[in-house]
Amino acid sequence: MNTYIKKTSSFVALNFVLFMCSAMVLAQTNVSGTVSSAEDNMPLPGVSIIIKGTTTGVTTDFDGNYTISTPNANSVLMFSYIGFETQEISVNGRNTVNVTMSVSAQALDEVVVTALGIKRKDKSLGYSVENVAGEELTRVAQENVLNSLSGKVAGVTLNSTGGTGSSVSMVIRGAISLSSDNQPLFVIDGVPVVNSLNNIGGFGSDNRVDYGNAISDLDPNSIEDVSILKGPSAAALYGSRAGNGVVLITTKKARDKEKMKVSFTSNTVFDVPYKFLGQQTQFASGLFSFSPASQGGSNLLPPVALSGGNGGPELDQGYFAVQWNAPLDANGEPIPTELKSYPNNVKDFVQTGITSSNSVTVTNSTEALNYRVGITNMSNTGLVPNSDINRNSFSLSASSNLDNKFILSTNVNVVHSYADNRPASNRGANPLQWAYSTPANIDLTLLRDYDLPGTEVLTLAPGYNNPYFLAYDVNNSYSRFRVFGNMALDWNISESFKIRTSYNLNTFNQTQETKIAPGGYDKEFNNGTYGISKTDGMETNIDILATYTKDFGDFDLSLSGGGNLMYQKNTGLSNSAFSSVGLIVPNLFTVKNIAPTALNYSSFNSERGINSVYALGNFGFKDMLYLDVTARNDWSSTLPIDNRSYFYPSASLSFLVSEVVNIPKVDLFKLRGGWARVGNDTNPYQLGAYYNNAGVWGNATLYTAGGLNTPTLEPEEATSQEFGVDLMMFNNRVRFEGTYYTVENKNQIIRVPLAGSSGYNSVGINAGILESKGWEFSLGFTPIRNENWNWDLNFNFTTNESKILELYEGVDYIEFWSDNKSVSRGYVANPATGEDGLVGNIYSPKILRVTDANSPYFGYPLIGAGEDSEWLAQEERVKVGNYNPDFVMGLQSSFSYKNFSLNMTFDWRSGGQYMSQTSRYMVEDGYGQQLLDNLVDPGITEAGPELKQWVLDHADEFLFAENFKSVGGTPGNGGFPEAFSGTVVYDGIFSPGVVGSHDENGNFILDHENLGNEGTTFLPFSVGNPWDFGTPHMFDADYIKLREISLGYDLPSKILERTGLDNVSLSLYSRNIMLWTKDSNFGVDPERAFQAESGTDNRGTQFKQGIERYNVDPWVIPIGFKIGITF
Repeated sequence: MNTYIKKTSSFVALNFVLFMCSAMVLAQTNVSGTVSSAEDNMPLPGVSIIIKGTTTGVTTDFDGNYTISTPNANSVLMFSYIGFETQEISVNGRNTVNVTMSVSAQALDEVVVTALGIKRKDKSLGYSVENVAGEELTRVAQENVLNSLSGKVAGVTLNSTGGTGSSVSMVIRGAISLSSDNQPLFVIDGVPVVNSLNNIGGFGSDNRVDYGNAISDLDPNSIEDVSILKGPSAAALYGSRAGNGVVLITTKKARDKEKMKVSFTSNTVFDVPYKFLGQQTQFASGLFSFSPASQGGSNLLPPVALSGGNGGPELDQGYFAVQWNAPLDANGEPIPTELKSYPNNVKDFVQTGITSSNSVTVTNSTEALNYRVGITNMSNTGLVPNSDINRNSFSLSASSNLDNKFILSTNVNVVHSYADNRPASNRGANPLQWAYSTPANIDLTLLRDYDLPGTEVLTLAPGYNNPYFLAYDVNNSYSRFRVFGNMALDWNISESFKIRTSYNLNTFNQTQETKIAPGGYDKEFNNGTYGISKTDGMETNIDILATYTKDFGDFDLSLSGGGNLMYQKNTGLSNSAFSSVGLIVPNLFTVKNIAPTALNYSSFNSERGINSVYALGNFGFKDMLYLDVTARNDWSSTLPIDNRSYFYPSASLSFLVSEVVNIPKVDLFKLRGGWARVGNDTNPYQLGAYYNNAGVWGNATLYTAGGLNTPTLEPEEATSQEFGVDLMMFNNRVRFEGTYYTVENKNQIIRVPLAGSSGYNSVGINAGILESKGWEFSLGFTPIRNENWNWDLNFNFTTNESKILELYEGVDYIEFWSDNKSVSRGYVANPATGEDGLVGNIYSPKILRVTDANSPYFGYPLIGAGEDSEWLAQEERVKVGNYNPDFVMGLQSSFSYKNFSLNMTFDWRSGGQYMSQTSRYMVEDGYGQQLLDNLVDPGITEAGPELKQWVLDHADEFLFAENFKSVGGTPGNGGFPEAFSGTVVYDGIFSPGVVGSHDENGNFILDHENLGNEGTTFLPFSVGNPWDFGTPHMFDADYIKLREISLGYDLPSKILERTGLDNVSLSLYSRNIMLWTKDSNFGVDPERAFQAESGTDNRGTQFKQGIERYNVDPWVIPIGFKIGITF
């Protein structure tokens, strides 16, 4: 009986369960349909469809189709899509629900992130803010997010010192400060990050290594979007730190009610070198191009004659000479070998660079917790052998609704960047410099095994460095850990009132270590040398912000107020061997192995604090008129007590004409204007006198006084005005933004020189007014938008001018950089001296000329005095160029057909010049092709009256030109005979001019003519060029680059449905391809005419643009592959 009851009960229970399951299945409804646009009836891919009250949802496929299972026949579906009105539609028992979505005000009411992370409608802003989506930043993989902005944002100038891991400079609306590097403030999820250009290290002579600036540590894969607050009007709420603009970076986070997703992205790019500096490979090493004829048919030069310059015998002519690796005969005498050229030396030295990046992210959203976790590994093998860089990144963002009023959120980023070896990127220990310096008659690959017995110090000539030794035994390693993030608590007291408080942390520690083995480099270090430095930095920010919002009919009101406590601390310690001393025991790389008297040690410790309060008010009227006002007061610890409080206000107005006047086909017509004042304080410890450790002398420690500081310094103060117009037409298919701005920065903190008798070399003062003004335009089109095709075109245009309006009396100029060899300088001159005062000007010594107006040689170059045949340069400097462009223009094209997409970004820089130290050294040492290209063949082979007349007939080219030019050259292009140790050689050249001097009355006294007639001094073509002038080495900075090109394919939804994957994307890409530059034969990228080096005299970081110094990685064609998978 009990058994029967149990069986019956089980049977009933089973049937009940089956019945309930059947009922549930019957209750569920499969709903399908198509979502299209009301504008053109085209299907909308990617529309989000969520069952209201749940987290269950799907998205439409490329054809706008969807299918979703609802729990009952009366479920409500929520359709949402960016740029369209969100709709809620009840199923009402239907199996097919087709939806037509209308363009919403969101297309016109685009939300952008503004100062303090506050989200605002773009149409309400009275100033320019540009936003770049994360998808645009990662479509083509870049290791540094700033490189991804090139060509995409108006008003922004970017320069890089080199390849992966190098520093990148970003300047917004031109330079407006003479005392800083003009870098904007970066704010990542509310965490301020200073991107100074001063992370240059390395020990040993001329071993300058770029370890990258702060923003290079950020993983681009974690970025949701970037907002650029260009002017003080946009950035005023950041006070004294916003003088150079602000870049707001928002990282990716889990979205509300988003199902758990796992994403994997992998990309690899191969940098294939294809263009190198123009080397002359026609002649061997040596000063004179001897030939068998001039040698009476005998063998050519002994080794010593092959050791200097690159103007020796012509190669590949069947000539023989005793060379550096000559075999020995039975008597031990060297055997001459044929002089051949090796034109691919540098190509054989470098390697294909490879960069790989792999990223995994997990996102999930529940009722209680939203979170996103990401891990990325990036590894790079550089173009130079034995060079590398690696970066491991971890990111976490999470938020939790503690109850209906409190939301706790956190963002954490941990980055470890490191390299076993970063090659020097300046002249000296740069392997590429010496690869280029290797004479063309030497097979560079034979120097690879320099460490074999008997070849440890294989150096072909005094002062020559084996590039393989520099690559493998001048070792610059580093390791940097950076942790940045925040924790925030939002308290939603009511619908209108909320308070947010946050703690933000940015901290890093970095170790740099240099090991230089004994051998071919820095020969004063007989046992090698060693150096190590450690740097720690930390910044904390505590913020509180209260916000009240309320609508009063036609009026909108938002009021906010808050405060910030900022604290910075930086410490560092460095130990190395003094120059010319080195280690006690060879190859033992420890500080203990440096003799106490040879130990060069230093340390620093700096602290800085700024306390701030701020307020802002936003007022709107009928969605057509918006007024913003802000105010901030800072108290900086780096300024005197009486001057450390400074107030920064701003105001802006936005008027939507299209809300008042109905203009056909115009979706938005906005006029805007803004005014603001922000500032810039100074570095710590600029108020008193301090002494520097200058090392030891015997048993005594030396201290020297540097610059004299001023206890009454005031902050720099930048006042800006901008006016603009925004237009959207034809349902947002035509878009335009135009802005005119001016920024006037007064109280420039500069250093002026003092007489040595004062005990100081300079003093810091407030002096000078700097003005920056310009135009920015953005123009966008969508010429094609239909069911299968879409094409977007976006242009941006920028022109800017920065100049000094006023400078301290008696100060003729402020120097940004100097080239000691040619005495050229980049500086801004005082308008009181008659100069134009433009920032970016480059000056070089003036050619000394005959000034006697009564002399028949008036205006001729004075190339020597008496017996002195050296080139003469006047100490007076003349402007030879300006680095800043006339304009910069970018073009983006985004084209798609079904599941295929083609995206391109072009960048055009027009105007500007730069000075190349690379060119100067290549020409002066005789291994630059431009040396031969610039020689002029007169078709006359003997000195005399005929040659002089030819020079006079070309006086404008040779006598009155701004630059020296040479006549003659090698046997192949008309060289002139000259005697060398009793032997006649045929590579003589001369620069037309006269030799003489002026007497006390200004009358010119001629010693002799140097015009090609008798008495002309002929010099070897390899050394006969003027050293003291930068003018011959000025190049145009124009270029057109294909910044990015990518071809992508997304797998169709029909295929994905069978795999269980949400998305699979594939792409092939390339980046940063030089398409055109005026001086393409030279082979230097004008964008790299920039140096990131620490300043001197307590000036902070120098703004060193317009000079290039062996920043000469070969041009490459990158070939990249990328795959993304989401499930």
